[in-house]
Amino acid sequence: MTRIDRRDFGIGLTSLAFSGLALSGCAISGPAERAPAAGYGPLRPDPAGLLDLPRGFSYRVISQMGEHMDDGLRVPDRADGMGAFRLDEHRTILVRNHELKPEHRDAGAFASGDASGPGFDSFSSGGLLPGGTTTLVYDQRTGSVERQHLSLAGTIRNCAGGTTPWGSWLSCEEDVTTAGAGVTKDHGWVFEVPARGMGRVGAVPLKGLGRFNHEAAAVDPRTGIVYLTEDRDDSLLYRFLPAERGRLHRGGRLQALAFQDRERSADMRNWSAPYLASRQALATRWIDLDGTDSAADDLRQRGHAKGAILFARGEGIHYGRGADGRGELYFCCTSGGRARLSQIMRYRPSASEGRLGERDEPGEVEIFVESTNEAMLNFGDNITVAPTGHLIVCEDQYTELVDNHLRGITPAGEVYAFARLHDQTELAGACFSPSGSTMFVNLYSPARTLAIEGPWRAFQAPRAGFS
Repeated sequence: MTRIDRRDFGIGLTSLAFSGLALSGCAISGPAERAPAAGYGPLRPDPAGLLDLPRGFSYRVISQMGEHMDDGLRVPDRADGMGAFRLDEHRTILVRNHELKPEHRDAGAFASGDASGPGFDSFSSGGLLPGGTTTLVYDQRTGSVERQHLSLAGTIRNCAGGTTPWGSWLSCEEDVTTAGAGVTKDHGWVFEVPARGMGRVGAVPLKGLGRFNHEAAAVDPRTGIVYLTEDRDDSLLYRFLPAERGRLHRGGRLQALAFQDRERSADMRNWSAPYLASRQALATRWIDLDGTDSAADDLRQRGHAKGAILFARGEGIHYGRGADGRGELYFCCTSGGRARLSQIMRYRPSASEGRLGERDEPGEVEIFVESTNEAMLNFGDNITVAPTGHLIVCEDQYTELVDNHLRGITPAGEVYAFARLHDQTELAGACFSPSGSTMFVNLYSPARTLAIEGPWRAFQAPRAGFS
């Protein structure tokens, strides 16, 4: 396909439990043989020509690029990954990434050009870099934003991230610019932003989580382990074992996922034969990594040389629990699969994850869904979960004609269309309010944040049979 240069790539997720996603253990012969699920019914044309939704659902634009924020700055462009947090019964905190490069200075928060104050890095010529996060407080009773402000500054390409059980957002730099290239510091880090903070954080990189083309993060609340994706065609899946739970700045061990069977080809991209079947659970192990500050940006290559599994552009990742109570992670691989249109992977941690016992009871990884055509799933990116327990995936296409959807995926692996965007940009940052009544999603550029409400539990059963 022909790629266009409106952006480079992106994701989002939420910390809601994945309690409804009970998965069938049976093998399936391939997604192309399944009829699409009925979902919430046919999409109805939006009179405003922006976002088509099923009957009973509606949206409102709650924040957009250029608006004045409460700190005197303006809402930046390129809204990407986002996380939702409970403030009280009626109000939700949103922490929103802005995937801005140094050349996007005019699209940042500092309309006056006085880019000063707390932040990680500056231009060599002065002034903070434009990347970072904004924080919003949304009141569901009034359907409006109560306040919003810049919460992280001086970073590059804050693409996605993840919520933590202790109430913070992990904002990931999808960039490995080095000091001297017009900036004063190396980039490629993860930063922690407290959701309840009232101003900008000091922007201290969590260097223990490694330096690479970070995409997203998810935390297992049972263990405090952080799982990390990487947006590269030859990416790895990482985990960070913190020295102290909930205090990531105190360091720990960074590892990469590998197959327990050392004779198996360490590649799940399915780009060439022999192909892995969907729902083929494979036992895993984790490989210790060294030199994780990776000055040469070669961490993934060194990890793969030691046996780590290759994935095709790891994107959004979500942690939760299945109906059996077992923890599991789902993550998108944007260009994975024989058609190179998307894979959704599932990793089920060991009951002894991160401890010596996992050698005898290893975790498992499998391809949960692999797209075979553009109408099924076209470049899945951000990922979250609906109150039904279904996955919701944001599309971020690179075709000349961009036709992005929000796709739902049932526990049986049925894919359906939940929404269709009529703007030539991507959908990003999908996440749900802690009550499950409202889904928030970003339109990348020009940046807008939408709140979507409707009968989330009125899902229709999938049609029987095969296409």
